[in-house]
Amino acid sequence: MMKRVIALLLLSAATASAAWVYAGKWGSRGTGNGQFIRPMGICVTVNGNVYVGDYSNNRIQYFTPAGSFLGKWGSNGSGDGQFDDPRNLAVGPNGYIYAVDQGNNRVQYFTPAGSYINQWRSSFYYPRGIGVASNGWVYVVDRNHHQIKYFTSSGSFIGSWGSLGSENGQFDSPEDVAVAANGNVYVTDGISRVQYFTRAGSFLGKWSFTPGNPDGIEVRPNGDVYVTDVNYDRVKYFTSTGSLLGMWGTSGSGNGEFLEPYDVAFRRDGTRVYVSDEGHDRVQYFEDNTPVSPSSLGRVKALFE
Repeated sequence: MMKRVIALLLLSAATASAAWVYAGKWGSRGTGNGQFIRPMGICVTVNGNVYVGDYSNNRIQYFTPAGSFLGKWGSNGSGDGQFDDPRNLAVGPNGYIYAVDQGNNRVQYFTPAGSYINQWRSSFYYPRGIGVASNGWVYVVDRNHHQIKYFTSSGSFIGSWGSLGSENGQFDSPEDVAVAANGNVYVTDGISRVQYFTRAGSFLGKWSFTPGNPDGIEVRPNGDVYVTDVNYDRVKYFTSTGSLLGMWGTSGSGNGEFLEPYDVAFRRDGTRVYVSDEGHDRVQYFEDNTPVSPSSLGRVKALFE
């Protein structure tokens, strides 16, 4: 009987909602290395390095997992490797860094060290969010066309969905897009909701985000969905079908506080999350201190077999 009780307690802890605690930060306002003016898009590569779209400095900077500066690229302009308001970032299974170049209405992609590879335009009108699926497909929010467009890893157009409206599968100034491991596509909509779809755009479901205004979105490796709330300076997280699991953050400049948090990105194992704190020109990161990790399930099973 005692073994059964212990096993149930461990199982409950292993499947509990994440408990995020402040772990570190970096950045300040400026143009120097490691400084930002409105950091926005953020992504994390397989080796844990963190890439940040430095919006008003028209560049991308990248850092070690703890925030030590490693390198940068970009300047204002419309040439290869230049930017006019870089918005969101994503990393593909090929290791390439994809960047939404909003003011130039295009997507550019680079090696992890910032060497320019190529670009595509596809009649974007203020592209915003970007997400890459495990099969390499690249999903882009075409904000002012109220659409999601998706492409091969090299930018060949595959398809699109969406139109202006409030019905299922329609959008009103969508903001960001993220792709789950199972291929489902999540989109933050300008009318305070999140919608999700199959990889080809068939509507699957939605949930309301009120009160609040959803902006950046990312899917944790376990399938939970994380969304920044720019109105209430917090991050909210949900199950894959929209049940609220928790939230953290409040308005302020202290550790764990935010001013217009823009985007979130996870370390590969899902135990650390990075948040671009746009209004404070910094990046903060948090770690999950849930007592028992899901990997404990295997140990529990082995212990009592």
